Amino acid sequence: MAKALGKEQTATDNISIDDKDLAILSLLQRNAKMTVKEIADLVHLSTTPVHERIKRMEQTGVIKQYATLVDYAKVKKGLMVICYVSLRQHDKKEGAKFIQRIQEMNEVIECYNISGEFDFMLKVVAADMDDYYDFHVNKLSQAENIGHVQSVFVMGIIKQTHVVIGG
Repeated sequence: MAKALGKEQTATDNISIDDKDLAILSLLQRNAKMTVKEIADLVHLSTTPVHERIKRMEQTGVIKQYATLVDYAKVKKGLMVICYVSLRQHDKKEGAKFIQRIQEMNEVIECYNISGEFDFMLKVVAADMDDYYDFHVNKLSQAENIGHVQSVFVMGIIKQTHVVIGG
């Protein structure tokens, strides 16, 4: 499926990231609300080059967005489900239709194109089992070209992070 969908070259493919950029990214991943001044002090640069580096990384797509992480249970989305989905047809057109449909489903907070027995792995949040059942029966299963869906219910989160740069 991955080859059928293809990969587009992005502006980040040719960008050079140095140790100062990595240090800035590491700080921003931990606290995106840090001021440029606070970051500059920690990476031992003045504010102007730090601001320019951040803008360059935003413009080139290294920094994709700034987000707020929420406690799912506190916003009444306490049930997390990993859904493995296989499609009946694996051509580019059918894959693109499925991806478009998934983009429209607010319950799906992450979607990965994977290899193996299944084509996609979805991370789904719902209020409870009844809410998930409604999603599964009335939205996910109604998408065209669904071959098989396997749901795995998350019993507890051991590690959850968005930090990929730094220690």
